Amino acid sequence: MNKPLVAIWDTVGLGIIIEFPTGVLITNQTGGTTCLHPEIEGVYVPLANDYKEATKEFLSPEIALIDYFESAKYKGSGAIKGIDLEDVAVINEILAQFSLHKMITIDLEKLQESHEAWIYIEISQDSDLGILKGFSEDPLKGVLTWSNSD
Repeated sequence: MNKPLVAIWDTVGLGIIIEFPTGVLITNQTGGTTCLHPEIEGVYVPLANDYKEATKEFLSPEIALIDYFESAKYKGSGAIKGIDLEDVAVINEILAQFSLHKMITIDLEKLQESHEAWIYIEISQDSDLGILKGFSEDPLKGVLTWSNSD
C-alpha cells in the first residue's frame, strides 16, 4: 500500500522536514525550473517566518535563499547537480541572520543530493529555540525547504 503524500508547494516561507517514521510522505516542488518533486517521510515544521503588519512585509530566510539561487551562479537552474561548499557558506550565513544556525547544520555528506529548496540537514533539538523535544535521536536528519524559484 502506498503511503499518503502531502504536497507543500503552496506553503510560504522556510521550513524543515524532520525525517521521521510517520507513515506520511512530504514533497515540495524544488530544483528551480527543473521542477523536481522529491519526497521524504516525516513531519513538516515552518520556521522563522514572520509578517510586519504595519508595512505589510513578509520576513523569512526564504527571500534571501530564493535570491541566491536565482542569482548569477545558478540563474534559477536549481543546482540540480548538487550544491558546493560556497553554497553551504551562503546558506549558513542566511540561517545565522535568523538565529537558525544552532539548530540547523547542512549535511556535508549529502551535498550532491541537495539542490534548490531541498537541502539535506541535521537538526539539533538542543537549540536556543526549544521548539523540538522528545525525539529519540539527536541530531535528527531532515531537509531544509522553501518555495521553489521557478
